[in-house]
Amino acid sequence: MPHINPDFADEIKKYGADDFNLCFNCGNCTAVCSLSTNDESFPREMIRYSTLGLEDEIKSSLKPWLCYYCGECSTDCPRQANPGELMMSLRRWLTAQYDWTGLSGLLYKHIGAYIGGMLVLLAGVIGFTNFSGFDREQVIHYGHLFEMLSIAGVFAAILLPNIIHMWYLTIVKPKVKPSLKVYAQSTGDLFVHMFTQKRFLGCEDTRENRTRWILHFILVLSYLSLLFTTVFLNWFSTTSKFVIWLGYFESAAIFIITTVFMSMRFRKVDTMHKHSQPSDWFFVIWLFLMGITSFAVRLLIDLNNLDSQFWMYTLHLTVLAQWALIIVPFGKWTHFLYRSFAMYFQKILELNRTVKRP
Repeated sequence: MPHINPDFADEIKKYGADDFNLCFNCGNCTAVCSLSTNDESFPREMIRYSTLGLEDEIKSSLKPWLCYYCGECSTDCPRQANPGELMMSLRRWLTAQYDWTGLSGLLYKHIGAYIGGMLVLLAGVIGFTNFSGFDREQVIHYGHLFEMLSIAGVFAAILLPNIIHMWYLTIVKPKVKPSLKVYAQSTGDLFVHMFTQKRFLGCEDTRENRTRWILHFILVLSYLSLLFTTVFLNWFSTTSKFVIWLGYFESAAIFIITTVFMSMRFRKVDTMHKHSQPSDWFFVIWLFLMGITSFAVRLLIDLNNLDSQFWMYTLHLTVLAQWALIIVPFGKWTHFLYRSFAMYFQKILELNRTVKRP
């Protein structure tokens, strides 16, 4: 007997979905969605589950993560129920369900908590730099150490347990029992989708969609490359010309592309960008700040002017701390990780069905 939560509609509205209860089940969204098949009613099934409050079915589903919000369903909806925004809201809600700390849900639903956390980290960074006497070498050394430890700590203590919880809800609890061979054979999908997000290319083949995919692809590669350059190649301390120019290129790509994305959200150029939530803005603005402050700090180092403009490194370290300790483990950044694993788990389910088929 499925568990029904009669208050689910009110709960999901806190994550951004306002109009999905206008749906009268006409099926237009399913007719236009490229993910729909003869066996899968997409995204109508998720709309019905949400309307009925079938929480367990939503928790065990990977479908919200398979959606890339191309916007066709919302554009063609005769009731303006905005199914695309519901799918986005379900991804936020699922992020909160996976998170064992409970902080994701708190931050998604209460912008004051988001801002409060950001201010606490700002005070912490200013206190640290003041305590160190603004010693450039010491602050940069501990800043680099913080970057390494925060990446390892956040992944080990928060993201990995959350991914395991996601696996439990979508594979273990529904009593799917794939073999180790199926897990191994599906691994390629994890990395392919993590780096390319190629499923988005299955959306309507328009110039806007192709451009959006290219920009996302460059942004993902630039972000991951800059992470590697700053953490493992120690960009702020290296003397290698190749590494220095590589970091310049990566950070420039990040703040240029995020500027384009912010402009799209300001102008609300398409369905996806008409309904921006605070978490969307925090993600893109802080990614922009990561790129531009990284670029500025390295430039000041190369101009031998960082000592007199040390406030710039303090700003960069503040942005880094807020990004690493709030946005990455609890904000929209997690969508990048959960979506990649959703593609992996979906491949496992597909292969498992093929193996069991007589």
